[in-house]
Amino acid sequence: MSQLPALIVALLDPVRYPDENPDEVKVIQTQMSFVLLTAKFAYKIRKPVNLGYVDYTTLEKRRFFSNKEVVLNQRLCPDTYIGVIPVVNRHGETFLGGAGEVVDYAVKMKLLSAAGMADSLLVSGSLTKDMISAVAVKIADFHKKAETSIEINHFGDVAAITSNVTENFEQSRPYIDRALSQSHFDSLRKYFDSFLKAHEVDFTCRVNEGRIRDCHGDLHSAHINFSDNGICIYDCIEFNDRFRYGDTASEVAFLAMDIDHYGHAALRQVFVDEYVKKSGDTGLYPLLHFYQAYRAHIRAKVACFKLDDPFVPDTEKAQELDRAKGYFDLALAYSLPRPQLFITVGFTGCGKSTLAKALSCHLGLVHLSSDVARKTMAGIVPTERVKEQFAKGLYSNNMTEMTYSALLLGAEENIKQGNSVIIDATFLRQADREQAVELARRLNADFMVIDCQLSDEEIRERLEQRLTETTTSDGCWEVYRQQKSRYQPVTELPAGRNHVIIDTRQAVADSLQKIIGYLSNTVI
Repeated sequence: MSQLPALIVALLDPVRYPDENPDEVKVIQTQMSFVLLTAKFAYKIRKPVNLGYVDYTTLEKRRFFSNKEVVLNQRLCPDTYIGVIPVVNRHGETFLGGAGEVVDYAVKMKLLSAAGMADSLLVSGSLTKDMISAVAVKIADFHKKAETSIEINHFGDVAAITSNVTENFEQSRPYIDRALSQSHFDSLRKYFDSFLKAHEVDFTCRVNEGRIRDCHGDLHSAHINFSDNGICIYDCIEFNDRFRYGDTASEVAFLAMDIDHYGHAALRQVFVDEYVKKSGDTGLYPLLHFYQAYRAHIRAKVACFKLDDPFVPDTEKAQELDRAKGYFDLALAYSLPRPQLFITVGFTGCGKSTLAKALSCHLGLVHLSSDVARKTMAGIVPTERVKEQFAKGLYSNNMTEMTYSALLLGAEENIKQGNSVIIDATFLRQADREQAVELARRLNADFMVIDCQLSDEEIRERLEQRLTETTTSDGCWEVYRQQKSRYQPVTELPAGRNHVIIDTRQAVADSLQKIIGYLSNTVI
């Protein structure tokens, strides 16, 4: 069990805050800091660490970077950062502020509402197109005004980018066989090396166009807050200028990647397109997947670092390991040479939608659901239960044909934009599957049929459990029986890269590993 430093333990006592007198103090931690939370404020205290790229080992350095954090974050979140407060020892006791020997420093911030955090809104599905468009506009305006110089331009050179990429691989190598496989690691390395060599002219053009700026540096959804006062984008990088200086395309790619990580590829497209519309920066498109892969690699690496942090509890380390695996998978997805079209095959209740949702987060896929498409076309709320006889009403043959046509059209539109897609439907008929495969071939996209298989007993149990849950599916045992009687097994494709058979009794993570294992051999 990890233990907190004595200073942090002392500051969990509300009496240590004489200027506030809170009822309770909580603590959360990142790789480089402890954050103490009261009802109104957050106090960030840096860990005395030296990680190579950041050095907080002396009191003076922690004071310097605390003040720098306040100044830099006022660019995008001016009303939240209050200032730097000394942590003092007074008569052998630790306090925030007041007279005494200064033993550390804390950045004091107004506490932002958890309900307004963009990452939470992505999880709940409450982040709207208008909200993410407003973020795009704010970032475009920020980039237009952000500082640039000859020194800053250096960080857009191919040599500088190559150095950062190399550092990523050196720092993530120790986590091979823990967070990613050797083949996954090698595939990513091959992609980055080849892309940097092939696109040197593009990177040079970005420098000449003035696109290298003093940016935020850590622009992901957990650092964006919505409130009645507007949008606050906070917690920029202050500890190392080279992580903040860079191509504005890289910053856009960071948030775009993070939106994908939460399974909202359609919102990601809205964000990127709105940014380009506001900034006029169409030149970011050719570099977007490269920078998304680069940023996903960084997020994976940072999550891995927590695995070796003695102050991180084992339960949190397990969560960070899952997070690292997800980001490494995203990096691999962006490195693929062509868009991907996945389709699921399987009866109601077999777990195909659960797998499709997980895969959309790990690979940044646009998730097209037959349940949602069918009910949306009929003007029905997707989670509303509809009791219809099999092949009647909402589930008539005509409505089913319309649903599959809409799904294929949606897939085509997205693939033409360069997006990969998963169509989450039963695809029990060979003719429907062949239409999807033909679409992929016509659009020069790779395809994979994910054949989800489960026993009758397991499906019956899951369908009974579903009756107690909120879901978009209306499937029941009678529907399953009817589907099974009409099912045409996948015989048109041999098992392998294009036809992956999944036993959905196994953990979703194991299914993902099997699917993604095929993709790691696809990177150019």
